[in-house]
Amino acid sequence: MSKLEKLLQKIKNNPKQVRFDELDKILTRSGFTRRQPRSGSSHYYYTKGSLQISIPYRQPYILTTYAVAAIKLLERMGEE
Repeated sequence: MSKLEKLLQKIKNNPKQVRFDELDKILTRSGFTRRQPRSGSSHYYYTKGSLQISIPYRQPYILTTYAVAAIKLLERMGEE
């Protein structure tokens, strides 16, 4: 099991304590491109083909709903 798979399993087991940089690492290494608007927004947008998700930058942990949505997106990407 690679480090990335271990990190994904850690997020699946405990989505309440996911740091932004951990989720960012998984999404970017899965092939998503990241962009942040220049207008000072805290949201980062990840896109890969028709798949997209918006994650707000928050410390120390992101909200659980965003972690769960990212997990579902990655699972849906694996099915295609």
